[in-house]
Amino acid sequence: MSIPSIDVTLVVGPDSALEAQAIRAGLEAFNVRVLTYWIGRPNDLINIISENESDYMILSFHGVEGELVMPELGEMVYEDNEPRKNFGATEILEYGRLNNQLVIGNGCTLGDPELANAFLKIGCRAYIGPKDYIDGDATFYFIIRFFYELLSNQRSEKEAYELAKSTDQETCSYEWYSSEIKGK
Repeated sequence: MSIPSIDVTLVVGPDSALEAQAIRAGLEAFNVRVLTYWIGRPNDLINIISENESDYMILSFHGVEGELVMPELGEMVYEDNEPRKNFGATEILEYGRLNNQLVIGNGCTLGDPELANAFLKIGCRAYIGPKDYIDGDATFYFIIRFFYELLSNQRSEKEAYELAKSTDQETCSYEWYSSEIKGK
């Protein structure tokens, strides 16, 4: 068995299990080590976005208006000081701390500029996500194409993004955000 080429953290939100399992299987076929985390409560996500050291992070979530849809728990189930709503830019800025990962928000509207900029402010090197509501098949395909180009064809991250984005009208809704200065 060969050594995995990169590490990817796959973070799975509510009702996203099928897509996440397909993404994991596809990435493992590319010899990627996939660390999968199932989000059962908001504090699970807080732990992951504050202590993650992988090369890439995929947020396999449903998104609504630029926010990650979080599980709804019974009031008695929430822990003290645990957020009780979806995670948008405010929550990412409050709880997140990353170490130069590339983050892909792989759900509807998760390419919202405010959310993307929050991820950049907490330390990711680049953020990718669809700016609009997108078909679920397209989100799966985008991830597989991105990593295929990156790993099998040795493209740069930006080149892999451009190729994955160029597939059709659905995938073209993905946006790339980074802190690099334009023109450099």
